Amino acid sequence: MTTIDITRLANILRDAAKAEVLPRFRRLDQGMVRQKSEAIDLVTEADEQAEHRIKAEVSAAWPDALFVGEESVAADPALLDRLDDADLAIVVDPVDGTANFAAGLPLFATMASVVVKGETVAGIIYDPMGDDWVLAEKGSGAWQRRPDGSDWRLQVAKAPALDQMVGHVSITFLPADSKPKVLANLAKVRVAANYRVAGHDYRTFASGHCHFVMFNKLMPWDHLGGTLICQEAGGHVARFDGSPYLPSHRAGGLLMAPDADAWNLLRAEVFTV
Repeated sequence: MTTIDITRLANILRDAAKAEVLPRFRRLDQGMVRQKSEAIDLVTEADEQAEHRIKAEVSAAWPDALFVGEESVAADPALLDRLDDADLAIVVDPVDGTANFAAGLPLFATMASVVVKGETVAGIIYDPMGDDWVLAEKGSGAWQRRPDGSDWRLQVAKAPALDQMVGHVSITFLPADSKPKVLANLAKVRVAANYRVAGHDYRTFASGHCHFVMFNKLMPWDHLGGTLICQEAGGHVARFDGSPYLPSHRAGGLLMAPDADAWNLLRAEVFTV
């Protein structure tokens, strides 16, 4: 458990999405969208204004917490290094799935995680289109919650045979020499999808609607909250070498499955990177 009021933080995310994100959905002109590192790496006015609002609310509620936002780090990369040593940090992705958002696709999320002394202790994924959250605090299970306060506990699916597994796979940042092998190996599973939004990959896995998720690039705003939620829902989560995923990690890949046996099977048969 953490001293952060998770319900309050969840409502901060919701309020920012309603004020800054949804009013701009399918209302972006060319001046509201910019390319960052490459054509698939975008930032919009919604990302920037939502993060500005969330940061202000978080700073007022928890003034001692380090705020690490995706857009804040884009402006000041050194901020990311402070996460490793922070006593308390709140990590935020104001619009996860910016490419979908900019394209007018209704699949994006607003996410936050809480890190205490190098350990992720809480995670929140808010879906602005569905107006609900999935969230978890360490040791307390994973839950889906509506704004009226109703909620239900999440549980990952049981693992079927490999050829019946359904998964979400992000191959974008795999090494060039690994992509052909992984793509060929994916013929061994039933379905391999990519929604281009980590928050919904995590929601789908934690709620039992797919059997595995794989990422390679590990930026903390994309993965800290989601991995905790999936672990609290009963999933087995580890980097490709089998080690636990920590806030300090930026590489090493990430694979989650319903249990350790399924994880080992997927690692050996599909994700031989």
